[in-house]
Amino acid sequence: MSIPSRILQFLKDNQVAYESHRHPTAYTAQEVAAVEHVPGRELAKTVIVRADDRMLMVVLPAPYRVDLDALKICLKAKQVRLADEDEFAARFPGMEVGAMPPLGNLWDLPVYVDRELEQDQKITFNAGTHQDTLTVAYADFKKLVQPKVVDCSVLARA
Repeated sequence: MSIPSRILQFLKDNQVAYESHRHPTAYTAQEVAAVEHVPGRELAKTVIVRADDRMLMVVLPAPYRVDLDALKICLKAKQVRLADEDEFAARFPGMEVGAMPPLGNLWDLPVYVDRELEQDQKITFNAGTHQDTLTVAYADFKKLVQPKVVDCSVLARA
């Protein structure tokens, strides 16, 4: 499988410069960072979250995990939890589950990006498969996606 054309067309239509990379199959964000030789803090992972009755994307650096309590406060939600794959898989046709890029506006999903990523000049993220990534300038990602910036992560324990 290669990068879905919908993603590449979206970047092209919005005149976003990118680098694409192909790598051996990797399933976790930390594995992707390792095979791509990218610092973990520059590898943006996408997490699908359920907040009350709505679904949203949270984007954070690979070595971090979503702090659901902090996110709940930021969203002023009653309930926040990680979404189950069966709740969102069909929403991303042509994408491998767990390899969705952080381009929520392609799927009418609000995107919340953790403040930690704003420190990066560029970010790398899964491009719809477990073998492909894209690297873009963080400024272009922010302009393209217009995410809400929140403090919603904690460094994961090793």
